[in-house]
Amino acid sequence: QLSGRQRREDSLSPGVQDLPGCGGTVGAIFTCPLEVIKTRLQSSRLALRTVYYPQVHLGTISGAGMVRPTSVTPGLFQVLKSILEKEGPKSLFRGLGPNLVGVAPSRAVYFACYSKAKEQFNGIFVPNSNIVHIFSAGSAAFITNSLMNPIWMVKTRMQLEQKVRGSKQMNTLQCARYVYQTEGIRGFYRGLTASYAGISETIICFAIYESLKKYLKEAPLASSANETEKNSTSFFGLMAAAALSKGCASCIAYPHEVIRTRLREEGTKYKSFVQTARLVFREEGYLAFYRGLFAQLIRQIPNTAIVLSTYELIVYLLEDRTQ
Repeated sequence: QLSGRQRREDSLSPGVQDLPGCGGTVGAIFTCPLEVIKTRLQSSRLALRTVYYPQVHLGTISGAGMVRPTSVTPGLFQVLKSILEKEGPKSLFRGLGPNLVGVAPSRAVYFACYSKAKEQFNGIFVPNSNIVHIFSAGSAAFITNSLMNPIWMVKTRMQLEQKVRGSKQMNTLQCARYVYQTEGIRGFYRGLTASYAGISETIICFAIYESLKKYLKEAPLASSANETEKNSTSFFGLMAAAALSKGCASCIAYPHEVIRTRLREEGTKYKSFVQTARLVFREEGYLAFYRGLFAQLIRQIPNTAIVLSTYELIVYLLEDRTQ
């Protein structure tokens, strides 16, 4: 039988399930510049700087040094500086419109699907086991990605658009209209296969998070601590668990993000998930799959920690109110 807490968690009203989405909306505004930089770093259109290293060949008669050109990928701060100098500060918020339109519904849909799937899988497998968490997270991510991909496609296109300071840039509706006119309905689903591959990140994140949450719940607290101190410790413990689980999952599954961005670029040679992965590896090496990882970690870890801990707090408050 499920515990009273679990029944309460699985039966959250839609209004309550929207609250993590509201937190995600606030986070999306503050972290938008990091997402723009991350997307630019992932893109194949990132301008590479050529650095010349002197290389002395002792066997030459004159003993003169030869010059060996080497391409170096710009880092996070270099891309930030380039955007500010060439495009202006407003470009750091490119794609914020579709992000605001999509982030709250996507979080709400995800948590609603996760709760319902968890309720169903608890009746099939051992309740609250790792297999339940994995299947629930995977099912919720599959549905959410399928529904929201057109919005994220438009967002990525807007973030990749580079225009000099003062020139007019496309807004959300203009970008969506352009995608439809040039690529049709199928254009809105570019990168969907990479998003499905990214379900592994969600599964890893929730599997680690649920295991850590179970450990925190069973860990003995100091007997002298009062109830308020215990609740505070549990809340910050959940934030730490969410941050750790998201960090591990992002590092493991990050390459799908680079592949997804490449697939969403306009008029590129990237056609499918496997073909893109092979092409990136052959032309740029395995390190190219981790471009923008630092910006992603800075952006996602605090967001996930806040959203998941807020969700747990809501569940706790509702449970406490009904007792």
